[in-house]
Amino acid sequence: MTGDVDRESRRVDLTEAARQLQQAGHDVRVAFDCLGLEDLDGAHTYTITARAAVDAAEYALRVALGGERGIAGG
Repeated sequence: MTGDVDRESRRVDLTEAARQLQQAGHDVRVAFDCLGLEDLDGAHTYTITARAAVDAAEYALRVALGGERGIAGG
């Protein structure tokens, strides 16, 4: 039973990592567009949110690979 929970948890972590990477890609595209519009503040904001999404994806991958326990897992 514990193995099933572990597999399901890892699947959720991988899904979350993929979602976060998609969000990061979107934010990078928006930051690029902001640069084209000479909106440096917007570009800066979206660059920061892209970085945060990449960091979240990395954490989710670490959890899925067993490198760290999730917050709920202790």
